[in-house]
Amino acid sequence: MHKLVAPRDVFGSTLVEIGRVNERLFVVNADLSAATKTDKFSIEFPDRFINVGICEQNMAGVAAGLARVGFIPVMSTFACFAPGRCYDQIRQSIAYTNLNVKIASTHPGLAVGVDGATHQSLDDLALMRALPNMTVLAPSDQVQTRKAVLKAVEHEGPVYLRIGRMECPVFFGEEMEFEIGKAYVLREGTDVTLIAHGSMVGVIYEAAQILAEKGIQARVIDMPSIKPLDREAIRQAAEETKAIVTAEDHFLYGGLYSAVCEVVAGLVPVRGVAVRDRFGESGTAAELYEKYGLTSDNVVAEVFHALA
Repeated sequence: MHKLVAPRDVFGSTLVEIGRVNERLFVVNADLSAATKTDKFSIEFPDRFINVGICEQNMAGVAAGLARVGFIPVMSTFACFAPGRCYDQIRQSIAYTNLNVKIASTHPGLAVGVDGATHQSLDDLALMRALPNMTVLAPSDQVQTRKAVLKAVEHEGPVYLRIGRMECPVFFGEEMEFEIGKAYVLREGTDVTLIAHGSMVGVIYEAAQILAEKGIQARVIDMPSIKPLDREAIRQAAEETKAIVTAEDHFLYGGLYSAVCEVVAGLVPVRGVAVRDRFGESGTAAELYEKYGLTSDNVVAEVFHALA
């Protein structure tokens, strides 16, 4: 039985793991290394750790410069600050030039909790998936996070990693092989398909168990690769089940829901559980998930709505 671990903790330890075998790896931080867990890297590899202070735009520029001379920089801060504070620099200096920079953002969505609306990044996936050359990953559990970080560093080109701060259920064994552009079916079903990423994978899995008690068999898909998307898995779900419900700790528009709709384009009803066109507020993650409808009960309600 896995001990529950927050993905950000695994992110920090995985950077150290990579740093021991890859001397090209640099970590650039904007004064939040204790929270993003990149402080582990700073202790072991101080010569390859750069803290730019509260200067996220400069952080993106430094990362771009490191990539330009052949290093593999991982720039890391909260999602509200990257891409939030430095979108122009990411767009112009990293994506446009197709540089080998990894943007690893922790603390996304309402799960940030009591820091409130200003720190709850609910638009980061929309911003990043719109950029040419950018790969966008949002892993769920601790195993998948480690594999995604390894694959992101191995991948040639810019990658945005959305890494959760909350402890979460573990769905994968260490033997899993993470592939960019691949979805993972956690539960088979023929009536409806539930798709999520990150912290919401546990929510849809719980919803599937509730639905099973009501005689509805839900296929559960973990979609850690937001761009490129596993279009075949989505098309297959549209052909083999009667409806699709997505769930994400993000605005309804521009994230997973939008991406899935772009693929199925009216083949089956698609409903989305997400934050609907309003900002968050201060509260615990559990309180905010309840208030904003990011719950298994709401996923079940959307399933019945879609099937109707």
